[in-house]
Amino acid sequence: MPTGVALHDARQQLFDAAERVLVRDGVTGLTSRAVTTEAGVAKGVLHRHFADFDAFLADLVLDRIARLQAQGAALRDAAGTEAVTDTLTRALTTLFGPVVVAIVVLVIARDELRTRLRAAGTARFPLVGEGAAMIAGYLRAERDLGRIAPDADVDTLAPTLIGAAHLLFTERKDGPPEPEAVRKVVTTVLAGVTRAPSFLRAP
Repeated sequence: MPTGVALHDARQQLFDAAERVLVRDGVTGLTSRAVTTEAGVAKGVLHRHFADFDAFLADLVLDRIARLQAQGAALRDAAGTEAVTDTLTRALTTLFGPVVVAIVVLVIARDELRTRLRAAGTARFPLVGEGAAMIAGYLRAERDLGRIAPDADVDTLAPTLIGAAHLLFTERKDGPPEPEAVRKVVTTVLAGVTRAPSFLRAP
């Protein structure tokens, strides 16, 4: 197997294992040994591909950020295809899935990880900041289509939505909130700026 393919496969295998451990066992349970055991590989595999465990964790977060940026592009492309409230309810529910919520806790808990991520050019609050940028981009696209008020301050609305949704998802200990609870956050934050659609663009 070519080296490049082997490296990619090993990285993704380790990332997937780390996410499972993090969701199941929390930050304190996430160790290099736990990750390699979960992945079913020798401990040396992780250290062969990464300088140290924080380097591995930084790449794990950056991988999630890259996925989020791809989701942001798809979200902007979806502008005008359905009700703004429906799109944002689904986007926030997807964004704050168990893995992202767990990674946000991890970033808060590890000073060295935050330092490395900032050096890599992430938002000051990694994943949350990129999430706000994703939502702002979508709102801007809807504003351009006339479905959000032309004077709507999307750069304030987006972090407001992100902050409210983050609290909603992290405060629940018995599973994620119901979609209607997320929808209530969206409708409350966007009250007064949404416009009744005169059209729906074909997806």
